[in-house]
Amino acid sequence: MVQNNQSHDLANHTTFSRTFQPGELTIGFISPACGYPDSPFPSLADQAEIVQRLDQSDAAALWLRDVPFYDPSFGDTGQVLDPLVYAGWLAALTGRIAIGTAGIVSPLREPIITAKQLATADQLLGGRFLAGMASGDRATEYPAFGVDFSSRVQRYQEAVALIKTLTSESFPRLKTEHFGELRGDIDLVPKPAAPRIPVIAIGRAGQSLEWLAENVDAWIWHGDPLRMPEAVPHWREVTSSRGFVPFGYGAMFDLDTNADAPLQTGRVLRGGRHALKDFFARQREAGINHVALNLKPTRRPALEVIDELQQHILPAFTIAPAR
Repeated sequence: MVQNNQSHDLANHTTFSRTFQPGELTIGFISPACGYPDSPFPSLADQAEIVQRLDQSDAAALWLRDVPFYDPSFGDTGQVLDPLVYAGWLAALTGRIAIGTAGIVSPLREPIITAKQLATADQLLGGRFLAGMASGDRATEYPAFGVDFSSRVQRYQEAVALIKTLTSESFPRLKTEHFGELRGDIDLVPKPAAPRIPVIAIGRAGQSLEWLAENVDAWIWHGDPLRMPEAVPHWREVTSSRGFVPFGYGAMFDLDTNADAPLQTGRVLRGGRHALKDFFARQREAGINHVALNLKPTRRPALEVIDELQQHILPAFTIAPAR
């Protein structure tokens, strides 16, 4: 097993600190940040306007999904476009919002090339990149890559170690079982614009909480939003030696047109703005640090939803830039 522990030294990382703080909850969006309830394929026609509206809002982050193939049994292709190519396009459209991956299917991507792509994206974004890494939940993709699905746990660990090492050290040495060996005689360029790229676990990736606690900078899970606070005490316990390690989750989301509509949880977090604002405030009190909203189920125009959230909810869940 590869171990590559790094100190949790992100206090001076502007984007990480504006997305995650103790006692605070921020709200982000999962790309493409628009509704497509009846199709696995979203329309990307208004993406530039949607992304720029988010960048002007108090949304903390936009998360890009990594879906190599369309699998009809899943019925969702995310934003369709490759997340790291897409991140380069977003660098030209945005100037404030964090751009993250949720997450790169690490066992299926060659991590040295991935590290170069991540560092390149961070350079183009001026240090606003958050590297969310996942093991992938679609076993059907693994045969196409010639990768044994049962090896994903170890491959994920090695990919995390390689990416952290290559983007933060010069002429490093590191040997892995699945991806090769660094012998200290070559150095990856470019390095990130920020001091280093935060590495975030998306889902469990087959790992124990103890391993995640030692090797990633934050954890974003998924499931019924009502039950997410149950995970907080154990996460705080296993990360106690490192200080603050953020915890958040992603959720399907639908903002009701009725501002007084009651809260519904389960597969989809749904409700009117009053109930949702109260709900997010309670989750903040419970120790949730970030919620990433997936607008796939909504039938309302994306810009209308974003504008209502900005007017009534997002300003209450934002972190002021450090002075």
